[in-house]
Amino acid sequence: MNIVTIGGVTVGLGILVHYVTGWWPGTKPLRKDPVKHAAALLPFLVSWAYGVLTILGVGGLIGWIADTTLWISNWLGDVALVWGVGGQAGQNVARVTYLPLTQTGGALVLIFTVGLVAAVKKSRHGADIKRGAWCGICLGTSAGVAGFAAVPLAQAVNWLGGTVYGALA
Repeated sequence: MNIVTIGGVTVGLGILVHYVTGWWPGTKPLRKDPVKHAAALLPFLVSWAYGVLTILGVGGLIGWIADTTLWISNWLGDVALVWGVGGQAGQNVARVTYLPLTQTGGALVLIFTVGLVAAVKKSRHGADIKRGAWCGICLGTSAGVAGFAAVPLAQAVNWLGGTVYGALA
């Protein structure tokens, strides 16, 4: 598992800020129809949760893709910090502990991957889904608020996997 740096978190937060800024309908429209506007966030949020799950120690091809995405994001963010604002790169901001996925939790992530790939290809929200997953990968192991979401997500997927596969056995 790769460790996220300040550069990687900066890339993840940049993706989040870019998405929320583009989504923001304004105060009046949001007050008039909050459900409609909140529903527009769902593709991004669901794929964000998927991205968090993939970086939590999933192995194989899916884990390799998530680790590679995080490594590239760390590098891009670190370069942007050094050359863009004169900052320093390479500081580790990862959570020290995280809850890994169980075997059945990992099986559900594989099933979610199939659904995500199909949604990217068929949905008009394909770009939002890709950005959400990328953002989740960047922020999934960070020490901030996004990192705190990783434990409940992993617990929920581990429980759901145990329940689904336990019912089938």
